[in-house]
Amino acid sequence: MEVSLKSTTKIVELLVDGVAIPARIWCGYTASGVACHAYITRIAVARDQDSSEFEADLKEHAAPTPDVAAIPLRMIL
Repeated sequence: MEVSLKSTTKIVELLVDGVAIPARIWCGYTASGVACHAYITRIAVARDQDSSEFEADLKEHAAPTPDVAAIPLRMIL
């Protein structure tokens, strides 16, 4: 599956084994056009790569879609 995602300003807390972990919500579409969102807790590049452009891009955030904006600030898994 291929998914194209954009970072949003929305951050929620996921409870994993009783520990609160912040996750930024990313919104996007699958290659076939299905809308989706992902809860990203970590993202990285390989150590041997120049990450300056990647790090600059990570500072860009869009407003969340209305359905994502309605997600509670605290998620329980």
